Amino acid sequence: MAAPAACTRFSDNYDLKEELGKGAFSVVRRCVQKSTGLEFAAKIINTKKLSARDFQKLEREARICRKLQHPNIVRLHDSIQEEHFHYLVFDLVTGGELFEDIVAREFYSEADASHCIQQILESVHHCHSNGVVHRDLKPENLLLASKAKGAAVKLADFGLAIEVPGEQQAWFGFAGTPGYLSPEVLKKEPYGKPVDIWACGVILYILLVGYPPFWDEDQHRLYAQIKIGAYDYPSPEWDTVTAEAKSLINEMLTVNPSKRITASEALKHPWICQRERVASMVHRQETVDCLKKFNARRKLKGAILTTMLATRNFSSRSIITKKGDGSQVKESTDSSTTLEDDDIKEDKVKGGVDRSSTVIAKEPEGSTPGGSTPPQSPASSKVGGPVPGCPGPSAASGAPSGAAKSSGLTLGPLVIQGVQARKQEIIKMTEQLIEAINTGDYEAYTKICDPHLTAFEPEALGNLVEGMDFHKFYFDNVLGKNCKALNTTILNPHVHLMGDEAACIAYVRLTQYMDKQGQASTHQSEETRVWHKRDNKWQNVHFHRSSVTPSFAMK
Repeated sequence: MAAPAACTRFSDNYDLKEELGKGAFSVVRRCVQKSTGLEFAAKIINTKKLSARDFQKLEREARICRKLQHPNIVRLHDSIQEEHFHYLVFDLVTGGELFEDIVAREFYSEADASHCIQQILESVHHCHSNGVVHRDLKPENLLLASKAKGAAVKLADFGLAIEVPGEQQAWFGFAGTPGYLSPEVLKKEPYGKPVDIWACGVILYILLVGYPPFWDEDQHRLYAQIKIGAYDYPSPEWDTVTAEAKSLINEMLTVNPSKRITASEALKHPWICQRERVASMVHRQETVDCLKKFNARRKLKGAILTTMLATRNFSSRSIITKKGDGSQVKESTDSSTTLEDDDIKEDKVKGGVDRSSTVIAKEPEGSTPGGSTPPQSPASSKVGGPVPGCPGPSAASGAPSGAAKSSGLTLGPLVIQGVQARKQEIIKMTEQLIEAINTGDYEAYTKICDPHLTAFEPEALGNLVEGMDFHKFYFDNVLGKNCKALNTTILNPHVHLMGDEAACIAYVRLTQYMDKQGQASTHQSEETRVWHKRDNKWQNVHFHRSSVTPSFAMK
């Protein structure tokens, strides 16, 4: 019998199942390998929408992932290129985010934090041993293999990873997440593997107290803190942390990368390798409480950034403003969207290869240290504000009391009771908000909206506007004056819940009205609104509205 022909198509090897996630140019679906019955996660990328530069990045990510085979890294099992689609077949990771799992535990101690960071360091050590620098270590990329107790931590998303042989140091471009960037990257100095260790230090700090070491509403002040390593251990929450834990953090958050501890050395630190003897076993309830709020803030910010970049029909000037000899892209301290400098220049509307990650990347283009301003994302830094109720970085780091914020776009599956009831609550609040608009009731509108409400809408000509003054003008001069009757219908509402205190709703808004000639007319718009629960009350914190269709006379 002749040998079977080699399989070249994805469908020859795998059966596709339900959708697990979706991006602008890709979808992730569960799949089953036909020959073994094993389950995997297939990332299906629509390559018709990718530029040549995007293709290079995709090939680099696949090449790097093929090199890495470690129990603490999400493994790439297959990469299949077809005419219009590229399939990346990864481990099916079902345990969700590490940080979300921690807050659901009944017991969490310093020793547990030690075990978590050990697994992260094991993955980083494997990367570095294979000449790979991740460049985007942060909570959203730390997943659990399954929901079983004691499941392995797995490092994910190598979309920004680079290959760095040996101990090479060079300028590989500005890339990473604001709160986790190392001093050498911010200073635009040559860098290499130590950038991952700095990010591990930030993560360990958060694991121990539930907020990050560096925080500020203003990005430039945040970067100034990081450049000089301005963090400390404020009372009372750090009083109960062992000196050995602080020692490891200090060695990771060493400003000089040549003096920073390596992954191999960190794994030999007493707080890691002698955990049972050194690390405290006392339950850290305050850390868990702060971590819950930390998670909620980054989910909320992720939702806001998702709405702004998923609906890319706004002017590119809302993203980029020229300043001096380079581009400055607006950014908050906890942005949550992949923005790459070359992507913006080459294709301001399409963007780059989408990933569920919190990254900013600026590729080197012959730039030298001290060049253009580090890129920033489209979010307003005032949206959301600090997390109330948790201690934060002290005055020594230039941040106000109050726990910090972070970022993220990972909107993982949430298994919670009363999901439908809460979704209906969001729909009802949205209807109340639109009713306040239709009736010109500004007072009711202000009660439903956050004072720092941000918005992209046609009236703002593609710019991001913040605060209520822009909206008040229309209440004072337009709404309720030009139209004698208004009727709004919400079509196809889709609600995504992000934890207990954040939600996003997308819908089509159909508005009927009588024009100045007395004719019945209708217009339509697509809207996305982000809601946040404060003091047990939902408030609209961001919305995006597309351009409306031309009015037409009703028959």
